[in-house]
Amino acid sequence: MSEWSERQDLVLVVDDAPDALSLINDTLEVAGLDVLVALEGRQALSIARRMRPDIILLDAMMPHMNGFETCEALKADPDLCAIPVIFMTGLTDTQDVVRGLDVGGVDYLTKPINPDELLARMRVHLSNARMTQNAYSALDTTGQHLITVTAEGRFGWATPQAHALLARADVDENRVRDKLEPQLAQWLQSTPGLNERLSLKGLPQPLAVRLVSRQENGDYLLKLVDESDGTGPTLLQARLDLTPRAAEVLYWVANGKTNKEIGEILGMSPRTVNKHLELVYPELGVENRTAAAGVALRILVSD
Repeated sequence: MSEWSERQDLVLVVDDAPDALSLINDTLEVAGLDVLVALEGRQALSIARRMRPDIILLDAMMPHMNGFETCEALKADPDLCAIPVIFMTGLTDTQDVVRGLDVGGVDYLTKPINPDELLARMRVHLSNARMTQNAYSALDTTGQHLITVTAEGRFGWATPQAHALLARADVDENRVRDKLEPQLAQWLQSTPGLNERLSLKGLPQPLAVRLVSRQENGDYLLKLVDESDGTGPTLLQARLDLTPRAAEVLYWVANGKTNKEIGEILGMSPRTVNKHLELVYPELGVENRTAAAGVALRILVSD
């Protein structure tokens, strides 16, 4: 109990059944947790926005706004999307379990709830949430323009620097939804490689994103890049004193493309691509493709 009490975790329990609500509330209070209660989805959203709980226990079947819809609304809110949601319901069909996970739930418990199992699972998900939050806090202090997006391109967390860059570029929530997210969704469907870059279209100021990593939860960590000073090939051309065509070839080498793929992108034969690389290597003071890519990546990543 002391473990829970010292951390002062705040739990929001959402259930329209008084008996279930009473049992869960008593279990959590005995464990030393602070408890908030909501009887339906809209009330839960209002409480979550005002109090920001550490974890949410959510009944799937409720009037007005069911648990699945409530979870979708929570995950669509950048300020609430990181809160772990555990579904509690009498629904046991596989399709209901899958639906709960699809809308963003981290776990699924069937009623009647076993108090010990509930507390054990909560400990796991609260610990994971803390680790994630600590990682985001650490990234916040790096001064980098980092964002997370889902596989569908939806924005999640972002560093303060990324928010500031979007504001300077006059990219508001509407532009994020209408312009950025569809482009990101299409790009991520093509399974880009690490450090691969996408120039975003239709924005007041030229921006790009670079893939940093894929997270364990399926989200992607991206670096937001201000392209006002030039695109990737332009940067390589200026900093390495290369010809425009050689800079383009090197850029795609750094993005992990083969000579054949680069030829298709730039409209040249693989042999011509190789000739450009043979001229680039001595310019960079390297002997092979891997070393050349490393030189280019250091410039692109630091951008």
